[in-house]
Amino acid sequence: MIKVMIVDDSAVVRQALQDALSSDPEIEVIATAQDPYIAAERLRKIAPDVITLDVEMPRMDGVTFLTKLMQQHPIPVVICSSLVGEGTDTLMKALEAGAVDIIQKPTLGTRQFIEDSRVMICETVKGAAHARLKKLSASRTPAKKNNADVMLAKASKAMAETTEKVIAIGASTGGTEAIREVLTGMPLGCPGIIIVQHMPEGFTRSFAERLDKLCTIKVKEATNGDTILRGQALIAPGNKHMMLKRSGARYFVELKEGPLVSRHRPSVDVLFRSVARYAGKNAVAAILTGMGDDGASGLKEIFDAGAWTCAQDEETCVVYGMPKEAVLKGATERQFPLNKIATALLHAAK
Repeated sequence: MIKVMIVDDSAVVRQALQDALSSDPEIEVIATAQDPYIAAERLRKIAPDVITLDVEMPRMDGVTFLTKLMQQHPIPVVICSSLVGEGTDTLMKALEAGAVDIIQKPTLGTRQFIEDSRVMICETVKGAAHARLKKLSASRTPAKKNNADVMLAKASKAMAETTEKVIAIGASTGGTEAIREVLTGMPLGCPGIIIVQHMPEGFTRSFAERLDKLCTIKVKEATNGDTILRGQALIAPGNKHMMLKRSGARYFVELKEGPLVSRHRPSVDVLFRSVARYAGKNAVAAILTGMGDDGASGLKEIFDAGAWTCAQDEETCVVYGMPKEAVLKGATERQFPLNKIATALLHAAK
């Protein structure tokens, strides 16, 4: 049983979250609090496995509380916030401070959103608990999920090679910091990089802008038709699938809405399948930390096309889910600790 504490200044949100989480037999809400001070008092008496945390609250904001919590008594935290626009920069700081994931709730109709998104919220909380290596009880049979066929048919072989390499990266839970580590290790002139990180719509732009300030290379949220350029990383926007395409020797990206694939949009499987088709042996790919199996099948297609692939190792993953599934599928022969992946990708691209 996963024990959860809900911290939110809205009584309506607290009740809606409690109802949603309590509907899952694997989750128990053991406490709620309307602000961080009350939460801190209750943490002296109880030990939750996961905390859901709002950002904008009276007396102390969520990021400050999160920072103190991670310094004194680390507990997996899922941010549940309605911040959008410039406010997403605050949420990027929350991820840097140690939050495991983000649930983006609307500014209006929050109760209905929580009811409609019950399965997603429960799965996010379970993922957070798993990130702390908690032993979960057996999951219920998951709902049927789409694969990359709904966006792009599997090719019998890749297009003819060009001389240009492309680096493709997929990540989920814990991926924001993992991607930062990889991209800060990339020099100017490195092959063009395309990335899918599972994030809600509106967050990927702030994520890309934040990375752009930290990295030597240019980092931007992808727009439809963007050319893959050396020394630049493109991050798939939230709620859009991103696919690699090619016209002659020019690689570019295509963005589409489409159905969820492997329960995600953007999906790593969709990106990786397109990479297998249009880049083939010219691809270099890595799958990083994340819950679930999105990207494992796509990485196998890249591997089968003759490209070099790798996975982040278990020891350095926040959640060894996606990399583990890729390894089990035979999608890669190599695993590396996070701090070695940038160098490995560059070496393979040469």
